Amino acid sequence: MKTTLCLVLFSLLAAGAAREDRAARVAREAEALRAQLVERRRDFHMHPELSNREERTSRVVAERLKALGLTEIKTGVARHGVTALLVGGKPGPVVAVRADMDALPIEETIDVPYKSRNPGVKHACGHDVHTTVALGVAEVLSRMREEVRGTVKFIFQPAEEGPPPGEEGGAALMIKEGVLENPRPRAIFGLHTEPNLQAGQIGFHSGPAMASSDTFYITVRGKKSHGAQPHAGVDAVVVASECVLALQHIRSRRVDPLEPLVITIGTIQGGDRFNVIAGEVRMTGTMRTLSDDVRARAKALMRETLQNVTAAYGATFELAYEGEGNPVTYNEPALVEQMLPTIRRVVGEGNTIAIKPFMPAEDFSLYQKVVPGFYYFLGVGNRARGITAGWHTAEFDVDEESLVVGVKVMSNVVLDYLEGQKQ
Repeated sequence: MKTTLCLVLFSLLAAGAAREDRAARVAREAEALRAQLVERRRDFHMHPELSNREERTSRVVAERLKALGLTEIKTGVARHGVTALLVGGKPGPVVAVRADMDALPIEETIDVPYKSRNPGVKHACGHDVHTTVALGVAEVLSRMREEVRGTVKFIFQPAEEGPPPGEEGGAALMIKEGVLENPRPRAIFGLHTEPNLQAGQIGFHSGPAMASSDTFYITVRGKKSHGAQPHAGVDAVVVASECVLALQHIRSRRVDPLEPLVITIGTIQGGDRFNVIAGEVRMTGTMRTLSDDVRARAKALMRETLQNVTAAYGATFELAYEGEGNPVTYNEPALVEQMLPTIRRVVGEGNTIAIKPFMPAEDFSLYQKVVPGFYYFLGVGNRARGITAGWHTAEFDVDEESLVVGVKVMSNVVLDYLEGQKQ
């Protein structure tokens, strides 16, 4: 009995020492890449490409993966996606790392040496950082290949911000084209920039991390008449106005107030002339929740509300949703718990921060519907240097110190996860 206990303790101590050795080597390799990471991130930032148009970015990614000796490199996945395998020197399972590559239709306004050279297009959400970090992880792990226990599948995804109208794209199309098969990962990891966290910090959620998102289209149809004779028509503008107010009562009066829900009407268009009662009004909007049950109930309540309000005024309506939308980004609690010690070891207890869920959405959630996933947040802010602007703004920027931090954290997460599967 004592002998067995001693063997177990010795094994645990040896495993802990091995982790420390790996972490130290990862730190050295990541630090050695510092200048290269900054250069690569700036290159991506200067050449941003919109969703489903990431031709240059995917080419640069594929060329780098090939130079690192990764295998089964596939390009043209879901239009411009790239996947590759890094097969370790020890047998083990498969784990995936995902990075998104697309930019946004936003004009860059900050005066920096790496300012966007594509007018009206900017990496305003940090996908240039995501791609750079994932390539850095591939490089670090390729240098440590003999220590990798299993296989790492790298997934570079286009169109996270949403494909253009009439096109498929993003994680949905990647999954449809088999990115999570042959081989199938046991888990998937990803990260997102977070300007509200300082460089050197990592934020995380256990359970719901980011909201579901549904884009909806509402058409209210009434009957045209002269503006001086409203009784002869059905005023679609008035009815639409009532609909906007009534939809807000779903959140305030028909759903548990402890359940997060946002219903936003973003556009409203209707009417032809100042003195004509409008016969039709079109509205678009978004709905966000942190619960699949609330999401389903809110959709049903939207239809019920529109039906009753329009009927009360003698109008009709149509309600349509754009595709399937994104589900809740849900971090598997057991997976989070397993990997938090790794993150704390890399950045420190005080820099590993539990933060509240976000109402913005992420199509990383679609991968999590297939395999367990952990999506965490990389601090990129620096208040002392004025780097504080939020996502999707013309002023967004990052503290490039975060690049080395991102590579260290993700490399250790992957290595420790694979080793943990053996344990």
